Amino acid sequence: MQKRPIKRGRPAGTTTFEKGLAVALGLAVRAQRKSQHLGQEALANAAGIERSHMGKLEGGKHVATLPLIFRLARALNCTAAALIADTEGRVKAIPAPVPPATRSAGKKKPR
Repeated sequence: MQKRPIKRGRPAGTTTFEKGLAVALGLAVRAQRKSQHLGQEALANAAGIERSHMGKLEGGKHVATLPLIFRLARALNCTAAALIADTEGRVKAIPAPVPPATRSAGKKKPR
């Protein structure tokens, strides 16, 4: 049995996080923030993060760690469970991404 060569790094096209979850959490945080009439900067300061990071979290470009979710919940005067439940409801509303089509090695695409 031949050993397969070890390839370092992630396979091409993979991401470090689930985009749908990041977007859903961002939407949940934004909805909670806006319902309390808070600006991004005020929430970021209360949670102890930079405003730019807050914008990327809300935009689904960054994913929050568990400790950050707790800090955001505390800053929003809600529980982490409520924030996660809101996120879970929003994940179901976001369509799953379609994986890119892969071509078989050695086969040419028909014209």
